[in-house]
Amino acid sequence: MIVVTGATGPYGRQVVEHLLDLGVPAAGIAAAVRTPARAVGLAARGVALRTADYDRPGTLRTALAGAAKVLLVSSTGPDEVRVAQHRAVIDAAGEAGVDLLAYTSVTGAPANPMGLARVHRATEAALTASGLPVALLRNGWYTENHTGNLRDAVARGVLAGSAGTGRIAFASRAELAEAAARVLTLGGQAGRVYDLTGDTARTLAEVAAEAAAQTGTPVAYQDLPPEAYRRLLTRAGLPAPAVELIVDSDRCIAQGALEHPTGDLRALLGRPTETLAAAVTRALEE
Repeated sequence: MIVVTGATGPYGRQVVEHLLDLGVPAAGIAAAVRTPARAVGLAARGVALRTADYDRPGTLRTALAGAAKVLLVSSTGPDEVRVAQHRAVIDAAGEAGVDLLAYTSVTGAPANPMGLARVHRATEAALTASGLPVALLRNGWYTENHTGNLRDAVARGVLAGSAGTGRIAFASRAELAEAAARVLTLGGQAGRVYDLTGDTARTLAEVAAEAAAQTGTPVAYQDLPPEAYRRLLTRAGLPAPAVELIVDSDRCIAQGALEHPTGDLRALLGRPTETLAAAVTRALEE
């Protein structure tokens, strides 16, 4: 049995769907979710739903019982809460005696300067200390982080950010979810560490230029000082924690934190990763 946590989120749901597409029988997959009513689409495909609340360890023990492989999809929230939640899943996986516990970390976790990497370093340390058979999926930066609002940017003629000329080895959420599904279907994955990025690193100015080329509309990348970008995001209605995460991430991108492509994602997928042109086309069509 393969158990996928966080299966109602966009990433976790796609992992389950990719498992099915790869030929894993629905009877061999369980979606661990806090609210089963939100996973009726997966249930309709024959996937078992198991209630799992990261803040209720008892539900985790029940959800992971009998699991051979588990994908721990990292949670959201304050750092200390997330680490505690991840530890609870690790403990439950240990009690279940799983053959593999895969974890969605972040690219370059040991040295990644982004604030969001702190949780992943702490969780990776907890995984190492657990003695469990572990696979680390160090996910790169979602393409959607910067193309999710691309149609609005085209309408305004401006794609704003604070990443300077920093390059980003983007990868789509779907590609990263497929890679996770493939790891879960392979043998011999204990101890493996994957750094999953796109094949090519691009700047936000290149994203804007590609959007302009495809739409025939002028779109410029507007690089803002961090404080000005913070004000822009706040005025847009984003909650303060999200604003700080985005501003910090762009600051680190400007310093080169995400500019290093690896071949791990391409190798797992068995094909090149999505091109910038394809990513922009997809974003404009969604």
